[in-house]
Amino acid sequence: MWNFFKRNRDSRSAAQDIGPYSNYRMTVRLELTQRPGVFAQLATAIAEEGASIGAVDIVSASRTNVIRDMTLDVQSEEHGERVLKHLNNLSDVRVIASSDRIFLMHLGGKIRVESKFPIKTRNMLSMVYTPGVGRVVKAIAKDPRQAYTFTTKNNSLAVVTDGSAILGLGNLGPLAAMPVMEGKAMLLHQFAGIDAWPLCLNTQDPEDIIRTVQAIAPTFGAINLEDISAPRCFEIERRLQAELDIPVMHDDQHGTAVVILGALMNALKIIRRPLQEIRVVIIGLGAAGTACAELLLGAGITHLKGCDKQGLVLDRPLKELLSYRHNLRALIDYEHPTGTLQDALRDAHVVIGLSTANVLTSEDLALMAHDPIVFALSNPDPEIAPEIAIPYCRVYASGRSDYPNQCNNLLAFPGIFRGALDVQAKAINETMLLAAAEALAKLVPSSALSEEYIVPSVFDKQVVPKIAKAVAQAAIDSGLARRTKKELDEEG
Repeated sequence: MWNFFKRNRDSRSAAQDIGPYSNYRMTVRLELTQRPGVFAQLATAIAEEGASIGAVDIVSASRTNVIRDMTLDVQSEEHGERVLKHLNNLSDVRVIASSDRIFLMHLGGKIRVESKFPIKTRNMLSMVYTPGVGRVVKAIAKDPRQAYTFTTKNNSLAVVTDGSAILGLGNLGPLAAMPVMEGKAMLLHQFAGIDAWPLCLNTQDPEDIIRTVQAIAPTFGAINLEDISAPRCFEIERRLQAELDIPVMHDDQHGTAVVILGALMNALKIIRRPLQEIRVVIIGLGAAGTACAELLLGAGITHLKGCDKQGLVLDRPLKELLSYRHNLRALIDYEHPTGTLQDALRDAHVVIGLSTANVLTSEDLALMAHDPIVFALSNPDPEIAPEIAIPYCRVYASGRSDYPNQCNNLLAFPGIFRGALDVQAKAINETMLLAAAEALAKLVPSSALSEEYIVPSVFDKQVVPKIAKAVAQAAIDSGLARRTKKELDEEG
């Protein structure tokens, strides 16, 4: 028995590679001989392979055998096959079946359409369809605004992608993008009550994408552009924002920027420095990095530098940065860096990583000003691991759920779109994004604020309504809302 516990202890270093939320989670149905020591033998074999045991359930038992379902977290599909092979070689264990729980959750897709009313009588049929629906059709034709009242437009959002930048996996096309877009639709529905529809387009031509979104726009109250690669995403968003009268937002850019700004507001309270006096370095000037830089300038940042893999590629006077604040890409010269990352980090108060794993070292952080703030947001592996960074910084944040201060854009986009839809906004502007960031920051009370708590949980039920309220008010104040505050108050 001691060897069993010792092996489990020794296997922890391998299991740490898996993490608490493994992407490779499998369920195995096993038949075990019913005698003492067999389960310990099984657990030892799993530990030796570096897998992690989750739930264990008894399916059935007899005097001679017991059938158990066991959940295992493994490092990869290949690792899972090795674990199964090892278990099959045990004399008192037989693998009956195995399944990947993640794939099981995706069987048949993750979303569906449901009717609000059951159609059980001719009378009901005549009201929801012909002839009754004809009256509603004529009312909308007479006053197009009635579409917001009598159709799903008031609460519908299209999640549009071309599959060119799926998560961190690259250009895998529209079919491969479907599971991600379905997941985004699930999040919008669960967290904000929004009916979202995945639209994966079989084209990566910007003009085709623009025309397609223009053509389907009457159906929706907002458009969420998702996983479209830079630099095409900038032009696609800009054109659609100019040509449509509903909100269009590339969440990879602006949702991320809002969360970063909200987290930074709270981190600065801890080190007691005003936004206007800090020096910020952004690593990674793709879609998210550029949008983050633009929003930070809008919030009042006065010292900002940007680095990419070539080095320091955005280092201009504040006046010039502000002049190009809504098109910073025009100032970035990726081919001719003016310095190194280390040059940029010297005496900086904040570094925001939106690039790739392990580009920062402890020596780099030592170059920064006293009590630096480090946002290492590359996923799944950050620009610098927390165990390396924390001795050299005051506040550390990442994009991972197993580290403190997770900066996940799920904290932002449901509330932003909820607020925009609530007032039937014509667009989402910078004022609305700044309001969202401020509302997000305020969700962490000053009494609870700490180095390890600068953003709320994505499961905090106040996140969406508080952000939505702030965004709706900003839309009204900006003159972008079709509905007034009085109408909202009367609706309750």
